[in-house]
Amino acid sequence: MTRSLIYVLLSVVGVAASAYAEDKPRTFGVWATSCSHVPADIKRGRESLGDAIRQSEGPDGFAWDVMIDAGDLSASQFPPTDEDGEELQIQYRALKTHRREQIYNVPGNHDAPYYDQGPGSWFRKWGDPLGEHTEFSGVDPKRRPFPVEGNWERYRFQAGNLLFLMLADRNDAPSPVGRGHSRERNKGGYPPGAVTRETFEWWKRQVLDNQDKLIITMHHHALRDTTTGSGHGEGHPRYHGSTGGADGSSYLYYLIEKDDPDDFQFTSDAHVFEDFLADFHKEHGRGAIDFWIGGHTHMRGPTDHHGDKTITETKWGVHFLQAAGLTKFHAGGNPLSRLLTLTDGKDEVLVRTWLHDRSFQKQPVGFYAPATKRLKLRHRFVAPPPIEPLAPFSDKVRLFERQGQ
Repeated sequence: MTRSLIYVLLSVVGVAASAYAEDKPRTFGVWATSCSHVPADIKRGRESLGDAIRQSEGPDGFAWDVMIDAGDLSASQFPPTDEDGEELQIQYRALKTHRREQIYNVPGNHDAPYYDQGPGSWFRKWGDPLGEHTEFSGVDPKRRPFPVEGNWERYRFQAGNLLFLMLADRNDAPSPVGRGHSRERNKGGYPPGAVTRETFEWWKRQVLDNQDKLIITMHHHALRDTTTGSGHGEGHPRYHGSTGGADGSSYLYYLIEKDDPDDFQFTSDAHVFEDFLADFHKEHGRGAIDFWIGGHTHMRGPTDHHGDKTITETKWGVHFLQAAGLTKFHAGGNPLSRLLTLTDGKDEVLVRTWLHDRSFQKQPVGFYAPATKRLKLRHRFVAPPPIEPLAPFSDKVRLFERQGQ
């Protein structure tokens, strides 16, 4: 089927759907995913990302408008390769009714190169939120339904009155914060999370300047003591390896004060985000943002509550969601993701958990009802106009095939 014919069919479907929904409040679906680790699963014949996309778009799937992904697209204990990126793009081609540009990524710790290979170099080429490398990533910035502002390390986009603040993990740093220099050949995921001081200050400014909006923050890592396994020392050995110090902790742990490798400075267990959110809540009696969504710690099902914390918690007036992960074979876990459904004019959101296989207590693929939550928002949601249907990929995209096929 040609791309032009696909576009015509999508347009017809879109017009029919719009006519049918004229008398219903518009909804907006935010599909939150993480930790697809595509190379690890494809080696065992499973398309962790491709299968999830097919499920979402299938006859028994669910409606989503944007997919926000918290990273760990790769899986290696060493920096990712172009072969990993090609597999990622192959699996994105499972898209049939959504554009590639409806997917907004941030990098996880496994997506980082050694620091001398260039900050974020692999992710900038294959995740590519700015659309700088369309032929590899499939992202054409002109086709974004909601344009991106910022850079690969920190960027924002807005849908209606819903503001997304997307933060990169900076595992491309000298050790112990990150993987180090290529000459060192360090092995391991270096699981403690890190951002730069500049990223934190940018985030804080965005939050304070946009209190009239709903705000979702996504980073690969949870904040300390928010969701399952995010307490001090709770990451290792139950979920993560021990590289990167941090006493086995695997939340957003490091603040990089200066990222110059020749004058590298950092703060351990920095808790600057936690302090800001706690102080704001104490001063104003409400949350500074609506959601912090992370991944990284692969859940052992939707009932996982290690450290007396669950996959959905509210603290400092903020809802914290754990969205890890889509993988089945990288470090274990039960494949799941989260869907947030907002309704125009309403100040609450429906949060559901989708199981991507039957590995959790032999539950069927689909929404796991006991994990469903209705959570309050700080404002009523104002939905954006419906997204115009387009072919899933731009003609500028170079199409890759698996080796041997």
